[in-house]
Order: sequence, then C-alpha cells, then structure tokens
Amino acid sequence: MRVRSSVFALATMAMIQPVTAHAEGLAGAYLAGRAAAISGDHAQAAAYFDRALLLDPGNPFIVSNAVFAHAALAEWEQAAAVAEGLPEGADGQELVALVQFVRHVAEDDLQAAIDMIEAGNGPGPLANDLARAWLTFGQGDMSGAVDLFEALASERGLEELAALHLALARAAVGDFEAAHEILSGATGVQITNTERVVRARAVVMLQLDMRAEALDLLDGYTQAVPDPGLLALQAQVGSGETIPYDFVITAQDGVAEVFFTVAQLLSGDRNTTLSLLMAQAAQGIDADHTDAMVLAGELMSASEQFQQAAVTFAAVPEGDPNYIEAQMGRAEALEDLGQQEEAIAILAALAEARPDLASVQAAYGDILRRAERFEEAIDAYTAVLSLVDTDLPRYWFIYYARAISYHQIDNWDPAEADFRRALELNPEQPNVLNYLGYSLVEQRRNFDEALDMIQRAVAARPESGYIIDSLGWVYYRLGRFDEAVAPMERAVELEPNDPIVNDHLGDVYWVNGRYREAEFQWHRALSFNPEPDEAARIRRKLDVGLYEVLEEEGGVGALTEQ
Repeated sequence: MRVRSSVFALATMAMIQPVTAHAEGLAGAYLAGRAAAISGDHAQAAAYFDRALLLDPGNPFIVSNAVFAHAALAEWEQAAAVAEGLPEGADGQELVALVQFVRHVAEDDLQAAIDMIEAGNGPGPLANDLARAWLTFGQGDMSGAVDLFEALASERGLEELAALHLALARAAVGDFEAAHEILSGATGVQITNTERVVRARAVVMLQLDMRAEALDLLDGYTQAVPDPGLLALQAQVGSGETIPYDFVITAQDGVAEVFFTVAQLLSGDRNTTLSLLMAQAAQGIDADHTDAMVLAGELMSASEQFQQAAVTFAAVPEGDPNYIEAQMGRAEALEDLGQQEEAIAILAALAEARPDLASVQAAYGDILRRAERFEEAIDAYTAVLSLVDTDLPRYWFIYYARAISYHQIDNWDPAEADFRRALELNPEQPNVLNYLGYSLVEQRRNFDEALDMIQRAVAARPESGYIIDSLGWVYYRLGRFDEAVAPMERAVELEPNDPIVNDHLGDVYWVNGRYREAEFQWHRALSFNPEPDEAARIRRKLDVGLYEVLEEEGGVGALTEQ
C-alpha cells in the first residue's frame, strides 16, 4: 500500500529551496538551519530558522522550514505562531494546514477541522477519512461515524485500519460486545496484535467479565514480546483489580490514534520524516499519548538525533505503562551520545527497581558488557536466566552474551559451557559458531570442530568479513596456508579498515612466501590504530619477520595435537 501525503512533499521541498540572502546574518542562519534540517536535527533547525525569520519576516521558504521543524519537535503552538507569517498563496500551505488542523482538534473546534477536510486541506489521503469519522463521532453522530468507517473498510488494503478504529469507536460508547467481536477477528478482518491493540483488547474483555480470556491473551503476547507495560497490566488483571475502559474515549483521542496508527504504518520507511510528523501530531492532540512519544523517540534515534531522542523519552512520566520502555530508549540514546555512565546509571536504577523484569536485566547486562564491566554483566545475565524459561530458543543470546563476558575475564570453562548452550538453543547461529570456533582455533584445540563451525557460519553469513577472516585463520592455524589466502583476501575486501583482519592477511601472505605483500598489509594494519599490544607485535614482525615472532611466542600453525 502506497501511503504518502503532500505534507511530506512540502516538507522535503522546504528543505531544498533557496532563499535570497539580504545580509550575511540571514544567509548564515538560513544555511545553518537548512543543513540541520537535512540532517534531521530539528531542534537546531528550529533555532536557526527562527533566527532567520527575525531578519526576514514572512519569507515563505523560511516560514515553511520553521513550521516543519517545530512540528517535528511536537511544538505545535510555536508552529502555529510561525505559520501565521506565511503569506497567502505562498508555497507551504499544506504544512500550515496540518498545523491548523492539529490545533483545531486539540482545541475542540471539530467543525473547523471537518471544514478543512472538506476543503481539501486535511492531514492527508489516508488520515482524512479516519479523522473525519472520529470528528463526526465527536459531534454526537455515531451512525454517521460508523458509515464512514465502514465505507473506508471497503477500500482494498484499508480493511484492517478501518476495522480497528471502528472497534475503538464502539468501545468509546460502551458497546464492548461489538468492539470485542471486531478486535477478535470474528467479523472477518484480522487485526494485528501490536502492544497497543493487545492492551485495548484486554481492557475491552475485562468490561465483559472475560478476565481469564484477557489473561490468556496477555500471557500469549508477553511470552513472545515481554513488554513491560503489558506485563504490568497482566499483573493487575491477575490480581483481580478493577480496570475501567479508558483507552480511546473522545474524538480527540480518536484523531490522535489516527495519527499514531499512520505513523506506525510509515515507520518502516527509510525516510522517517513523515512518520515522525504524524507521531508528533498525535501528541499535539493528546499530550498523554505516550505510545506516540516513544515512537517519536525511536524515530529520532533511527535518524541519529540522539539528544532529542533522549529528551523525548525522558518526557514519559514515571508510573506510565511506557515509562520503563522509554527509560531504556533514553539510556540507549545517551550511550549513542557517548554518555555511557549516565546511561548505565539509568539502567542500574531500573534494574534495582524492577529486578523481576528480564528485559531490564538484559539491557543492563548489555550496556555493562559494552562498557567492559564484564563481571557485573555476568551477574545481570545470570539474573535474566533466573527469570525466564531457559529452554526457549530466544534466550540463546543471553547465554552468548554471558559467554563473551566470561571469555573477556579469562574464565573459559563457563564461557565454553554458555557458548555450547547457546548452540543447543540455536544450532546454526553464525555469531555463536564463529566466536566459539575462532576461540577454539586461538586455543589450538578441536581444530576439526572449529573448522566445521566456522564453515557453517560462513555459509550463513557469506558477506561477513569477520566470519570469513575466521575461516582464513583456522586454515592458517591448521597449516593449510595456501587455502587461507582466498578467504583472508575476501575478508579484507569486506572489512578494509580493520587492523586485525589486515594483520591476519599479512601473516597469511608471509607463510606463503609473499613477504613484500605481507609487510604492506602490516603497515596498513598499523594505519588503522590497532590496540597498543597488537601494534607492538606488528612492529616486531616488521623488524624481524613473522617466523622470528612466532618462535618467540612458541610456534606456528597447528602445534597442538588435535
């Protein structure tokens, strides 16, 4: 299904249109804002375009860019204020119309929003009909809203979306039987069980005294996707707590949900611009729509706007069902910004507060491992394994990550046990096969098993330079020097800037009598800033040759019995 809006075209055009600079200050501010907008840094773009507007009020290109930047930050009041400066008839009217539409709905001026859709100034071809139905609902015309939803459901490719919103509208007026029938697929349209849909279904079931069925639904979903918010709801349902339906109640809630579902549909696109705008529009109407807030943060992270992503995630309040997920996203964004200690502190606090959540403990273990705090990471991964069914295949990664941590502190026996357990759960996992196989090669034992593992890893990931490097290296360790050349050369093609891979190719060239090429590769390896001990070893090889270094270290090839 092709889903696009003129808003997206307008926003893209606004970022590439030139502006006539009347002064150096204007040109500098505009160009800086344009560069920030192209890179997706909407906060910087908004600041620069606002500055440019002070120097050139009413310039349509600057107004359009400033409106878009503020909207992308969910700063809808600022966007509306800036939009007032767009001259009538100038380019950018579609974007201004979106801002006006969001403000009309948020301020409960539903008729004005309907008028905009009828005039062709609605939020876009997909959102128009859904929003119109909710606005009609908000005017007290449930019958008219149902007609609009059902008409939309007759359009090919839109059946699921229309059915979902019709179910939510039924629930909003207390018709939980009809809502349940639609959400369960009994009307013939299967609605995908996202976290938000499962939450709505479960709460609707509770209104129908279907507590056991709600628990089954939640248990089935969280077994596959251990969402913290749904796990909390599951605990509430299991305790017998009374939970009223408060999912989507008003027309504003419904239109916000329209923007959110459209944002979800578009979120898989490579260009996240329109999806972000739709997610922020949901927040512009319903400030409590934290699912939209989390989605916006994820989209910002995907476009490497980590600072703004961290701010967005931090806005989800403590106690909200999405709080834990948001804090985990915030920690990830801060780590990407290089603020690793702050990120660790966030996850440490979560892990202490929620020792019962495997997802939190796993995230904490991962960041500790990346910080090379391996003993603490082992503790966190062990905590995960104490909370889950360790026979489930998806927990191979926890064993694998803990194995790496054990290996990094030179505790090989438990490391090998964890690697092998990971392979029991996921026998052809290439990363595990490669890591264990390579480790066995470096320990100069079980060469046949190691070779088999690495060959299977290469078959699964033929474009991984690191795995192909392992294949060349096991041939080298086996003394099959001529067979090592091709995979090592291929590994360097795939990872041309990796110091270890280049170093390995140098060794392989040397043992094949290609001394000048070996020295060239070692010099290349040094140019890529290897670790200090590796750099010292490479320099020693350049001074005295590989054989002398190997004699100093105890030999070459397969010197240990297999």
